[in-house]
Amino acid sequence: MMKKKVPMRRCIVSNEMKPKKEMIRIVKTPKGELAIDPTGKKNGRGAYISMEPTLVEKAKKQHLLDRQFGMTVSDDFYGELYEYVDHQKARSLL
Repeated sequence: MMKKKVPMRRCIVSNEMKPKKEMIRIVKTPKGELAIDPTGKKNGRGAYISMEPTLVEKAKKQHLLDRQFGMTVSDDFYGELYEYVDHQKARSLL
């Protein structure tokens, strides 16, 4: 039986290649809004971050999403992203 190919994505913070399911996608919609995309299927430009709260903090400190999407990202969005990643990390440990 043939093995299925696992889609890999690169984290914008750590530059590590990981399976797509172990990462969270942030998408800039065609309307110019930023959103967390848990399904990975929303329309727009996407970037991936590993499910590590420390990497979200590092992205905020270095303004990595600002550079990735060419726009100013609010602290509220980084806070929302941190809470989402922290929650998902806690769920995976159960």
